[in-house]
Amino acid sequence: MSGWETVIGLEIHAQLATRSKIFSGASTAYGAEPNTQACAVDLGLPGVLPVLNHEAVNMAIRFGVAIDAEIDHRSVFARKNYFYPDLPKGYQISQFELPIVGKGHISISLTEGEHREIGITRAHLEEDAGKSIHDQFPEQSGIDLNRAGTPLLEIVSEPDMRSAREAVAYARKIHSLVRYLEICDGNMQEGSFRCDANVSVRRFGDDQLGTRAELKNINSFRFLERAINFEVERQIELIEDGGRVVQETRLYDSQRDETRSMRSKEEANDYRYFPDPDLLPVQISDQDIASIRAQLPELPEQKKQRYIDDFGLSNYNAELLSSNRDTALYFEAALVESPQLSTPLVNWILGDLAGALNKAGLEISVAPITPIMLSQLITRIDDNTISGKIAKQVFEAMWQGEGSVDAIIEARGLKQITDSGAIETLIDDVITANPEQVEQFRAGKEKVLGFFVGQVMQQSRGKANPAQVNAILRDKLK
Repeated sequence: MSGWETVIGLEIHAQLATRSKIFSGASTAYGAEPNTQACAVDLGLPGVLPVLNHEAVNMAIRFGVAIDAEIDHRSVFARKNYFYPDLPKGYQISQFELPIVGKGHISISLTEGEHREIGITRAHLEEDAGKSIHDQFPEQSGIDLNRAGTPLLEIVSEPDMRSAREAVAYARKIHSLVRYLEICDGNMQEGSFRCDANVSVRRFGDDQLGTRAELKNINSFRFLERAINFEVERQIELIEDGGRVVQETRLYDSQRDETRSMRSKEEANDYRYFPDPDLLPVQISDQDIASIRAQLPELPEQKKQRYIDDFGLSNYNAELLSSNRDTALYFEAALVESPQLSTPLVNWILGDLAGALNKAGLEISVAPITPIMLSQLITRIDDNTISGKIAKQVFEAMWQGEGSVDAIIEARGLKQITDSGAIETLIDDVITANPEQVEQFRAGKEKVLGFFVGQVMQQSRGKANPAQVNAILRDKLK
């Protein structure tokens, strides 16, 4: 791949979190029986008229304000004409020349201290199509039109990304932002957040963009990275072997880890866009924009900076905490109980808790250990009721549902030994039993201290206070 530059632009479809569809009152709830949530407007039956969902417009403006974009005071809906079995009207209502959100930008973090600004070309409102189902009926396809008419915000980036890693960082940043704004639940498994990637390659130094292929409807960040990397290698090998890249739409097969041709890529004129005669232009005033701007929540970048300023967190940890809205909410709920213990809270959330969640395949919003429970656990370490090592046992017991922190400590007899006399007795026994190691320590082999600490902790079943053990041991061995 040496000598080649990758050029990537993403089109992200975020399903807006309205209760009804963009042009009808039909429900957008996920999981209903097929074809039970498609009304006459969604099906385009004769005589029906679409009515724009005002909340979908507000959500689009909220996104535009958050990315410091131009908000068009007048935007127009158009008909995008194409024929497909899951598109009942024979056209999709979308926006073309006059989208609701114009040029904006967003900053992505790559490594510690490395940032890149990615331009956003536009974000426009449109309705979703239905869904074709190919695996439930032998030699036939089914059509579920529940999704038809669901409001989408299509977010189109500039071709500013130069690697799959940058594309994933950008997609994650948009995912985080729409969830903070509460305009999209971001559920990729349910199709609420989908990515199309436009990928091309060119030799370093070339000004002209290469011919692009569009990778369609990728529903995980891991697959997005793998699909782009495969496509980049495919295009470079094709060109170096004397072939040429064809502009087309390709599907990513996660089982084979490859992309394959789906259809030739259409141009805008193939869709015969024209203004929808049933929908008036949308008029947005400065007052509308100012009102929505005033209602914006604390956004990820602002939250990250506050964590750095208020709690002294590293840029890396602040980024990890703030990038996921649910993780930030968990951290802040735990802080209410123990505001002075922010550093150990961060370490436990990003360490033990994140590991347990990953192993169980759970989101932090449904963690068996609540923020208050974790805060209480860290408080018991801080007040020397238990050691950090014993805390891991308590954490595991809480995860298994054995009760509160104090109940588990009491039931298992895990309270830390802090009585100096009791610790001295344990240490005396260990020193008496190991004269050879005593001589080694006194001869200057400091590492032997670890042996003694281990023996004392073993004798106390991990309950002796480690700091006291270290201090008393040093005095006695000297």
